[in-house]
Amino acid sequence: MAPDAPDGFEEFVAARGPRLLRVAWLLTGDAHLAEDLLQTALAKVWPKWHRIADDHPEAYLRKTLVTTYTSWWRRRWRGEVPHGELPDAAGQFDAYEGVDLEQSLAAAVRALPARQRAVVVLRYFEDLGVEETAAVLGCAPGTVKSQAAKALRTLRTLLPVLIEERHE
Repeated sequence: MAPDAPDGFEEFVAARGPRLLRVAWLLTGDAHLAEDLLQTALAKVWPKWHRIADDHPEAYLRKTLVTTYTSWWRRRWRGEVPHGELPDAAGQFDAYEGVDLEQSLAAAVRALPARQRAVVVLRYFEDLGVEETAAVLGCAPGTVKSQAAKALRTLRTLLPVLIEERHE
């Protein structure tokens, strides 16, 4: 950090950084992108630190992570245009063979659309309530509920083996 970092900023990053990096990784699904996302969010929050330090800075930074991720995702999808068709798979294989529960779940969460992924990360990994999640995402609580329901429905179809294992 810079020698002129605002009071408490370095301590906050040292204490909360790993948890916020986990949120960023769950959103992006990539360790390097997660580091970039967290660094960008910290750079956005740093000049405002004196205003937010005493008023739930983790919630403010979490919201900054989600909005920055959303803008990255929108920008990325505006520019990409699919071409041609994907080649057929070389053979039959189980994409999750030998992968543990956590990695399978992370892969399934990464397969969700950006908005649903953000809801799942905030509601179930960060354990925020519906109202808190709505505040972070800037939407109505009903939107959080519907996006969570759609995401869980998708996850159930992507992870039927995991669901069976949990109920046995």
